[in-house]
Amino acid sequence: LLTQLSAEFAKKERKVLYICGEESTSQVSLRAERLGVSKSPIFLLSETRFEEVEAAIDELKPDLVIVDSIQVMYTPSIPSAPGSLSQVRELAGRFMHLAKRKNIAHILIGHVTKSGEIAGPKVLEHTVDTVIYFEADLKNTYRLLRVVKNRFGPCDEIAVFQMKKEGLEYIESPSKFFMQERRGEVAGSAVVPAMEGTRPFLVEVQALVTKTVFPTPSRRASGFDPARLALLIAVMEKRAGFALYQSDIFLSIAGGLKLQETAADLGVVFAIASSFLDKEIPSDLIVLGEVGLGGEVRAVSHIEQRLKEATHLGFKRALVPKRQKGNAESVKGLDIFGCSDVSEAIRLFF
Repeated sequence: LLTQLSAEFAKKERKVLYICGEESTSQVSLRAERLGVSKSPIFLLSETRFEEVEAAIDELKPDLVIVDSIQVMYTPSIPSAPGSLSQVRELAGRFMHLAKRKNIAHILIGHVTKSGEIAGPKVLEHTVDTVIYFEADLKNTYRLLRVVKNRFGPCDEIAVFQMKKEGLEYIESPSKFFMQERRGEVAGSAVVPAMEGTRPFLVEVQALVTKTVFPTPSRRASGFDPARLALLIAVMEKRAGFALYQSDIFLSIAGGLKLQETAADLGVVFAIASSFLDKEIPSDLIVLGEVGLGGEVRAVSHIEQRLKEATHLGFKRALVPKRQKGNAESVKGLDIFGCSDVSEAIRLFF
């Protein structure tokens, strides 16, 4: 990603200094050749000592400095190994002061732990202006670029890229990308307009409900909070009369995505109900709404943006919280259905 970014900067006659700490300069050059950007004037420096890097920045006066990575950099003034808490904390501060003093943009690559958190002290995250996670799923070709902190702009933004042999290709419409393998009307499949920051895109929620042969039924979720799934199943049993206690329930967010917002609750309920009853959900219907413990369907944020994204992909009907039906009807091209609770929603389409 940063090799391609460096090439774009270089095309605009901006100097880029790429500090190769993890890899050798020849490895970075080979990757640049494969990506077709080897003719761009990018300066590579194989160095891990901060004082040498600072001297190179003073001499070159670049417009952008990329440090790959902060965990392999060190300064002899700190008597500890590279990557240690003291080294990372000190070097993050030094790079910050260097960026401010010389008015040079810096990008620091940092390692993440298996749990997905930034390795090293939290001060690294506090020091910088923007924290961006580059998420990859080995089972899929797409990559997510997620902004989790931004001092000078919106946070929680997302960009979707597809990995190809020529490098990363930006996907203009994530909705089309994640919905391209949808089969249409099939039991257990519901479409939900999700939000990532201020960007809406459509995702498919799939559920499979089968009769269990074991005393304790299985509840599995992929890309959705298992605790939230258990709560929604309990609401369906208590408020809508579904006898799910003898059924194994498997839930998946198609494409390997992870949904964390409660606006997908009603879509999860619909997918489970569709599979349990073995009845298809109309292929031109989208569903959104938060489900409360009383079975009520609560309002969601950014409803107009979500519905506009659905119209772009040809959806004709939308099931929304009754309180927001008036706002939803302002979106042209959709038949809007409002529901106040789970039972009413299920009766409308099942």
